[in-house]
Order: sequence, then structure tokens, then C-alpha cells
Amino acid sequence: MRTEMLSHYSRALKRELRVMVYGHGGVPVLAFPTEGAACREYEDFGLVGQLRDYLDGGKMTLYVPDTVDDESWLAYRADPAWRAARQEQYYRCCVDELVPLMKRRSRLVPAVMGCSLGANHAVVAFLRRPELFRGVLALSGVYDTDVWFGGWMNPTLYESSPERFLPSLAENHKYIPIYNRKKLIFVCGRGAFEDDALRTMQHMQRIFAAKGIHAVFDYWSAEATHDWPWWFRQARRHVPTLLGERH
Repeated sequence: MRTEMLSHYSRALKRELRVMVYGHGGVPVLAFPTEGAACREYEDFGLVGQLRDYLDGGKMTLYVPDTVDDESWLAYRADPAWRAARQEQYYRCCVDELVPLMKRRSRLVPAVMGCSLGANHAVVAFLRRPELFRGVLALSGVYDTDVWFGGWMNPTLYESSPERFLPSLAENHKYIPIYNRKKLIFVCGRGAFEDDALRTMQHMQRIFAAKGIHAVFDYWSAEATHDWPWWFRQARRHVPTLLGERH
């Protein structure tokens, strides 16, 4: 498998950001790690191996960036306005810098995915800039900023809070028909440590239904926990749809 580490100087973050790249062709996929994790996490925990046939077969290329979660979502003792601003800088790095980098390497429209807090990053990127992506695969995300910010909110954090900004979309908002041309896939289990993911995914499903946004909401059994072995199986089930191989 072709493997490469990129060191990208981010104008938004004002520092270097590492990005692991796996594969050599097909659909480029911006793949966010779990909370506070680094760019090698998908390899270290085995998801790269689980998707090896797609990567070796030239069907997809994974771009896995470092996170800055320890400076934003997880920096509980820091000033919340600073934390929200840091998250916004990370978002800008991803959509304004990493996505163009991916597009320079492939003519295919990219997708975005993530596990746990990485699913939140993926969903925020997709919902704010749906024209950039073919779809999103979100595994066990928790779509409620109150979990990390304790009810605090400002205009910057609002932009990373789909549970807040989606209900405010006008019925004729230009993004709704764009969403409905894409692949939106939300997945979580009903097992251990999935309580917040389950609660907030159900809330997102209600918001989507109210706005007429079409998406797949796939609820797994009580055996499915918030952990890698289940994300392996969920990714194997839904990556083909994300790549456009089946509907």
C-alpha cells in the first residue's frame, strides 16, 4: 500500500499539521481521527487495514490529519472563546487548505468521514460546505456542543454546532437541495458508551426530517459499542455507498 506523511504548514493554524495519506487513487476521503488523536490513528488501530482492498485497489485514498482537539473541544480549563476560535481555525485549515490539496491530487470529488469526535468534524465540514464533498460518513458522533462546552455558546461556536444552526435553515435555503444530492450516512450503536451518540443522532434525524433533508440513519444493536471493532464493520458496510458503488 502506498503510504505517505505530508507536513503541511497551515495558514489558519499558524503551524505545521501532519497528514497521513494511504492509497494511490480513487475517491479522496478526508478522514478525521477520534478525539485528541493523531494522524496515524487509523493505521495504528487497524482501520487502514480493514479498508486495504479499497486502498490497494485504487478505489479510495485516505487523508488522515492530526487533530487540535486538545486545544479546542477538550481544553476544558481554557477560555471558551479561545477554544471556539481554535476549532474554527482547524475547520478553516481542513476546508480551505487540505481539501484543495486533495483536489490537486485527484479530479474526483472528495468525501469526508470520521469516528467519534472525528464524526463531528466530518459532519460540520460537510454541512457547512456541502458543495465540496460527495458525501459524509459519520460513525458514533455526538452532535451536541453542550457536552464539551457546558451550555456556553457564541457566534463562532454556533458555526460548529449543527444541532443549533440546522434548525435555523430557511425552507428554501440553497444548501438543502445540495444536501439531497449527496450521500449522508450517520451510524451508531446502542451499546456501551454510545448513549450520547444515540441521543444526539436521533435528535439530528428529527431535525433532518423537519427540514426535508434526506440521509441514512443506521442504528446498530445493543451489542455495538463505541469502539474500533464496531467501526470496522460499520465502515465496511457503508464505505461502498460513500464511494458511489451502491445505493
